[in-house]
Amino acid sequence: MPQVEIGSLPEVRGAILIVSSARSRPEEPVTSTTSAPSPLDRTGLALGLGCYLLWGFLPLYFNVLDQTGSVEMIAQRAVWGLVFCLLVLPAVGQWRQFAAVLRSPRTLAVLGTAAALVGVNWYLFVWGVTHGHVVDASLGYYVNPLVTVLLAVLVLRERLRRAQVWALGFGALAVVVIATGSDGALWLSLGLALTFGGYGLVKNRVGRTVGALPGLAVETAFLTPFALAYLVGLGPRESLVGNGVGYGLLVASLGVVTVVPLLLFSGAARRLPLSVVGLLQYLTPSMQLAIGVLVLDEPMSPTRWVGFSLVWVALVILGVDGVRAVRATTPLDCGTATTPDPSR
Repeated sequence: MPQVEIGSLPEVRGAILIVSSARSRPEEPVTSTTSAPSPLDRTGLALGLGCYLLWGFLPLYFNVLDQTGSVEMIAQRAVWGLVFCLLVLPAVGQWRQFAAVLRSPRTLAVLGTAAALVGVNWYLFVWGVTHGHVVDASLGYYVNPLVTVLLAVLVLRERLRRAQVWALGFGALAVVVIATGSDGALWLSLGLALTFGGYGLVKNRVGRTVGALPGLAVETAFLTPFALAYLVGLGPRESLVGNGVGYGLLVASLGVVTVVPLLLFSGAARRLPLSVVGLLQYLTPSMQLAIGVLVLDEPMSPTRWVGFSLVWVALVILGVDGVRAVRATTPLDCGTATTPDPSR
């Protein structure tokens, strides 16, 4: 069974469905064992839902850590994420791949750049969640596929289909509409989309040679020295101690909530067709939007509803066109597919 190589976060691979449809030439055919559709793998679907549900609930988790500042939360996440990665790598038989990455200067340079981008992305998201901007953060991840398509055109020189042009037009109009409103933090949404789009572009350079877990281990290893320096500088103000055992365990669990959804996604990506993975990615920002509005009582003015609606229209156009493109160039199958490489 061919495996799907993925980035360190699910949206990177999910967005590939959208990008792949922007190509001017067909991708390599997806290996299929049958020409008739087969039922979705229930285990894969459960793993995929588990991954995106966990990411969707992150705003609630970060809000519980109200004694931890945004920068410290990222520092703790990097340190404990690395610790958890180093514990899991031998258990899943990927320690040799991790060691091989450490011996490759070129791969280390790429992953170092990815680490910087994902670190900024983590900070923007945590800052938004802890400062009453969960809705703006969700918008950033809704817009991310549009940014991915735009980067494919500007950086990879790919040609757009007519549907992609319309989708980008709706996305641009949404940004203009939301910018006219006085509420919200559009800069946060765009910052999240741009840093994550750039992260996906950089990760794509090594996506076929470096697995998700070894890649994440290297990225957190790049961030950990800076994180440790910051935590040491905090001294007694560091939130891991002094707030009770329960709170300290929640802080240390930042490593678990970073790695476990990644492992779930890795299992799902090996069992589900690319089209399903691409559509499941929208579960996370949808949950975050619902949490922001219904649980955290963040405002949603009519202007913002109009802007979000335009983004949703753009995503529907991209999704439909992407599915059509995949079906037009591959046999109809619900088996696992090899992810197209947009860098080709």
